[in-house]
Formats: sequence, structure tokens, C-alpha cells
Amino acid sequence: NSETTIKDVVNYRGSLINSRFRSSVKDVRREDKFLDIAKEIALGYKPVDVEIYLKKKPNLQNFKDKINMPMGPAAGLKNIKITDNVKVLNHVEKVFDDTDLKAADAISYLYSKDIDENFLTKLLSIGILGLKKNRKLVSTKWSITAVEDTIGKKIIDEIKDFSTIDKFQLFTGNFFGNYYYVMLFPEVWSYELFEGYLPGAVWNFSGKIEFATDSETYDGRKNYAENCAGGYYSVRVPIAQYLSKIGKQASVLVIRFETPEYTDSLGVWVTREACRKALSNKPFEFETREQILEYLKQLIVRKFNFNIERIYNQSLLLNKLKTQRKLK
Repeated sequence: NSETTIKDVVNYRGSLINSRFRSSVKDVRREDKFLDIAKEIALGYKPVDVEIYLKKKPNLQNFKDKINMPMGPAAGLKNIKITDNVKVLNHVEKVFDDTDLKAADAISYLYSKDIDENFLTKLLSIGILGLKKNRKLVSTKWSITAVEDTIGKKIIDEIKDFSTIDKFQLFTGNFFGNYYYVMLFPEVWSYELFEGYLPGAVWNFSGKIEFATDSETYDGRKNYAENCAGGYYSVRVPIAQYLSKIGKQASVLVIRFETPEYTDSLGVWVTREACRKALSNKPFEFETREQILEYLKQLIVRKFNFNIERIYNQSLLLNKLKTQRKLK
């Protein structure tokens, strides 16, 4: 909902009571009453009614700080019963039963059947995808990144067969105080992200503007994007989806400014939706690289009083575009 505020999201999360039980990540491979019920609930494509019995009355004091996602009160789980029929899609049942199918292949298959990344994250997290001997519980944070990395790679492999875009394009957008500037260059696929944190922003600890960056060339990357972490993969997905939709490929430079308007860290989904929102806006188009870079430079000076030349000079993608010679 476009009218939903950060405060609304915090209140939604704070109103949820979390029932908890402890398991080893590998317990998912053997029978366990609570885990079996959790798996059954996760398999359903619609929410189901459950009765939950807690060990003690939950502390209604909300857990909240600037870095971690806000959470509602929690208490140990005593018992749980499903009071509804769980409806499972055939495609989901197929990958659950197929214990010889790797998790990445299962994710790619389900994504091709129009099952969204949030549902896929839930399936991976509860340990019902992959080879039987490898199935295990995965933290939500890790499962989100794993799903987005897998989906991103799948789409990028496909768009590499497309021709490049015709003009230089700049998309801009803002969501919950996260401002995204997405530049598309008429070159083969490559991707670079700069995340800027303004003084007073959640992830700024120094009082001056800070940047983190990660990138990949046409051949992709072999290691985890440690600097931008999950945000790197969450932003890459809507970009790849946009290029797939228009049937083109491009070199993509993304610059994010996180401002103090983003008062609570709500999770990596915010970066994905902020980029998606930017890409839904009409782009500014330019004939040359110099024009698009100068236009964005002036835009950011006016908005943030910051000279983006520092980022341009640091950019591996821009330096490669400037120096790489082509056969033509």
C-alpha cells in the first residue's frame, strides 16, 4: 500500500506475538512434531488458521532498536494445532517430494512457475528444498539472499542473449527515505551498486556520509558481496526483471542514498521495493554517457549537497566503460 508508513510497518510487526521453539538446523531431516507442523504451514500457498499454546504469558514489551528489525513479544511454544485445510500447489509438492533435486534448481523451477520470491524464501528457510542429505533450517536473512541470488543469476543468464538498450537511461525513486538512482548504459551486462548512508541514517556511525560498494562483470561474481550484503542481491533482482521484461541487456550502475527519513531498519525487502519503485517511473533518456553523468551529478548536488564525482572516480564499471576498447 503506497500510503503505508514506516511507523505502520513497525506497529504491524510489534502486534505479532512470536511463538518460539529451539531446534538444531539439521532436525528438519527427522520427525519432530513442531517442525513437521511448521513445514506443513510453510507449504501452504494461503495462510492457515492455527491454535497456539504458549508456555507462559508473553512480555508485551516490544523489542526495538535502530539496527535490528522491530519484533513483537515472544514466548516459548507449548503446543500447536492446525485447525484448517492446508492447500499445497502441485509444483511445490513436486519439489518437496523430489529429494534428488538441488535447492537452486528447485528455486529456479518454482520461480519459472510464477511463484514469488517471498514464498520461495519461506520454503528454503524451513528446510523443504534440496537434496535429502543437505536439507536444513536456514535463517530468514540468509534464505532471502540465497533466493534472490539464485533468481537473479537465472534471469541474468537469459538477458545476456538480448541486444543492448538503445539509449542511456536514468531511473529515480524514493521509498521510506531510500533514494535510488539507476543508470543503464547501452553495453553488455555488468552491475555495480554504491550504497550511501547520510549522517543520521540507520547504518551511519561516523557523522559524515559513508559509502559501501560491490560489483560484478559480465561473467558474474564468485564470492559473497560482503560490503553491501543482502542489499546487493535484492536490488539486482528488479533490475534483471526489468531488462527481461523489455528484452534488452545493459550495464547498470546504481547509487542509493539512505537518509534519516528511514528511521527503522525494516529488512532487505525495503531495498528491493525501493529499486522496483524507481524502475516503475518513466526514465530520463540521454544520447551520451557524459550527459547522463552530468545530469545525475547536478541532481544529487541539489538534493544532497554532495559531489558524486567521488563515486564516479571510484566506479569500476565507469572506468571499464571509459577504457575498454572494442573491435568496432
